[in-house]
Amino acid sequence: MKNITIAGGVRHRLLLLLLVLLPLAVAAQNNPSAGPLLTPTQFLGYPLGSRFTTHAELLRYVDHVVQHSPQQMRLVSYGRSYEGRPLEVVQIASAENLSRLEEIRRANLQLTGQAEGRPTGRQPALVWLSYNIHGDEAVSSEAVMQVLYDLANPQNPQAAQWLQNVVLLVDPCVNPDGRERYVQWYNRVRSTTPNASPYAWEHQQPWPGGRFNHYYFDLNRDWAWQTQQESRQRVALYNQWLPQVHADFHEMTAEGAYYFSPAAKPYHQDITPFQRSFQNVIGDYNRRVFDAKGWLYFTRETYDLFYPSYGDTWPTFNGAIGMTYEQSGGGRAGLRYARSDGDTLTLAQRVQHHHAASLATIQASADRREELVREFRKYYDDARLRPKGEFKTFVLSGTPEGLRGVTDYLDRQGIRYGYAYKGRRLRGFDYATGGDANLTLKPEDLVVSMYQPKSTLVKVLFEPRAALEDSLTYDITSWAIPYAYGVKGYALRTRLEPQHPKDFPGGKGHTGVGVVGGAKVVPYAYVARWNTMSDLRFLSRLLQQKVRVRVAQRPFEAEGQQYQPGTLVITRAGNEALGTRLDQLIRAQADSAGVLVQAVQSGFSTSGADLGSGYVHSLKAPTVAVVAGPGVSPTAFGEVWHFFEQQLGYPVTVLGADYLSSVPLARFDVLILPDGDYTGIYPERSLESLKQWVRGGGRLIAMEGAAGFLANKKDFALKTKAPDSTVARPQPEQLLRRYADAEREQIQQTVQGSVYRVQLDNTHPLAFGYGSSYYALVRDTLNYRFLGPGGWNVGVLRRNDYAAGFAGSKARRKLTDTFVLGAQEMGRGQVIYLADNPLFRGFWQGGKLLFGNALFMVGQ
Repeated sequence: MKNITIAGGVRHRLLLLLLVLLPLAVAAQNNPSAGPLLTPTQFLGYPLGSRFTTHAELLRYVDHVVQHSPQQMRLVSYGRSYEGRPLEVVQIASAENLSRLEEIRRANLQLTGQAEGRPTGRQPALVWLSYNIHGDEAVSSEAVMQVLYDLANPQNPQAAQWLQNVVLLVDPCVNPDGRERYVQWYNRVRSTTPNASPYAWEHQQPWPGGRFNHYYFDLNRDWAWQTQQESRQRVALYNQWLPQVHADFHEMTAEGAYYFSPAAKPYHQDITPFQRSFQNVIGDYNRRVFDAKGWLYFTRETYDLFYPSYGDTWPTFNGAIGMTYEQSGGGRAGLRYARSDGDTLTLAQRVQHHHAASLATIQASADRREELVREFRKYYDDARLRPKGEFKTFVLSGTPEGLRGVTDYLDRQGIRYGYAYKGRRLRGFDYATGGDANLTLKPEDLVVSMYQPKSTLVKVLFEPRAALEDSLTYDITSWAIPYAYGVKGYALRTRLEPQHPKDFPGGKGHTGVGVVGGAKVVPYAYVARWNTMSDLRFLSRLLQQKVRVRVAQRPFEAEGQQYQPGTLVITRAGNEALGTRLDQLIRAQADSAGVLVQAVQSGFSTSGADLGSGYVHSLKAPTVAVVAGPGVSPTAFGEVWHFFEQQLGYPVTVLGADYLSSVPLARFDVLILPDGDYTGIYPERSLESLKQWVRGGGRLIAMEGAAGFLANKKDFALKTKAPDSTVARPQPEQLLRRYADAEREQIQQTVQGSVYRVQLDNTHPLAFGYGSSYYALVRDTLNYRFLGPGGWNVGVLRRNDYAAGFAGSKARRKLTDTFVLGAQEMGRGQVIYLADNPLFRGFWQGGKLLFGNALFMVGQ
């Protein structure tokens, strides 16, 4: 009875509070500028930290605060999410600084050399705070409401003092789609009285969880690559400001404490001594607050500063002090969570911690304004005049179409580039061989000089092998642009400045696309090479326009031009129903896709198969399905989904794993199984049905874990290697290993995003458009035997195929004489094994044509 009385008293007091606050909240939400400035609790109508706030309510409160602080705050929209939700940043400064905000922004770019001139007058430090980039790490967007209120509150003299020295840019929710997915689910399933038991429904998120954006991409791994709409819009605004400090607010396991800087090792070697030391400065400000409150925290563990695509590292390589903050909790914690140590973690506590860390970061930046601005200027002066590293110029070679993806990427990064214009002989590091080689510079070669404001970022993105001071790192360890984009690259130790503007071949102003030849005579056929993602988009659009397209299975020569297997051939024969509209379609789609198409006047080939040969096969527009749901990796599925909808523009049907067994697969030509655990999706009976569909002519694309699931099963050609019988049994002294060394011993068996040269059989349709090898970003110790009879080993690893990144000694031994990708004939159909994922995170451009080949070329 006593407990019931206490609970009833609490409810009574809360009811009285809500009766007082509700009229204020309703009035404020109907008109955000009406009445006085309200606290989050007053505005929302419930105590902050007592429930999760929807994204729409969050933005209404942000608008309320901004409208009550017109002399200090501005709300700037910088885009929308894939699901149409607004992306906004609040600009916050003193009244004086807000009135000259554009002047401050431009002066800051002058510090970097990105704008002409040198700044005059006192320059405040620029601080950018990012909240909720992982949607189910939802506490930070709750905390930001209190942060904004404190900064706007006229009764807060400390905030006014800070704003004399800093300009703040606050993004209250970086990932609104993921947040809303989590909040709507949690508010729907939570108990009236939050249940702290870890086993309660409200602590068990359903697939795919709220962490990711609409396409299930991890936006905190997309800062450098900008494959996602949210990232591109955010980085475009970020590059207009280039702040001195960037703080990224996260959550981790519910069993942890609170993490703030300094970061763990490894630090990337190009992080400056000042950036390292200022991590400690801001950490000290946080430490004093957490010590005074008696809150648990840790530093220098887990969260390193190496991989360049995080919200701490990418800003760091753009001159900022980049930091991650991690609150224990995450999507599992809900409103209350009973931890294994007997403590109960509440949302209100989590809000307090992120709120305190936010204010400590602002205070540290304000107190050390002069030092931040001075060192920021020095960072960019050194970048322009004294760039780091042994390499001073990077040269990329390829067709204009092949380099266009690189130049588009450099434009988004704000990296300067140009073209060689004049040919000459040079010597430099050859990415293809891993050693020095001679090169002949061609006028159309892309040149990126290190003598520019963003040279540190250039070095990090282009460096052949990033120096790793500690192999215990959090993510992939290699990412060099020539490997990622599949282009020929050289790193020169000498300075070479571009001799021509960037709109030379391959740049934005390049017009060498569309149809050439056949201007006066109706062409016999159109021929298009098969080398890039643009070619893949071109084919996709033609097939959807009902154009009949053929593909050459063997090399040929026509009208003095050499063409390789995979070349697209569009003959007038077979497309008679389109009439003259065929020519209009070809020209329009070539121009739209950015490809060069050759019009030819004869079907005769001076060597190789003629255009009417049986070696020039007709392509069918396949109907494609992909599996999603529990058991499937959300990010792996998202990579496929995004590829179809946002990159290729080709229809795909998503099939749920929970009803897959009832789907008539005969309606589909291609079925894609992304990475995942298919044990529950394909029990033995369902697997027999799948094999029957393949035998009837279906094409099954099994990626990563899906390929591993099929390995060693009846009728599937993929087999794992037998254990190495030559390894001697461990001796007694070898068994006496130290517990503290266990983690380091484990990494001997791992490969952490390393680049490997995959040897290709480019006569097989799966490798059309490639040379004799392809650079793959290997993230697992692939341990497969070469396919036996009935299988085609299209991509394999042999000895010494390692190129860059960390791979443990035991992992390297396994990654020798290993199957990577290939196809198996099963009845009239095909099983295509992609043991390595060519669509990883959407940024490994060099592998996307492989996936396109699996869709359109294999089995046709």
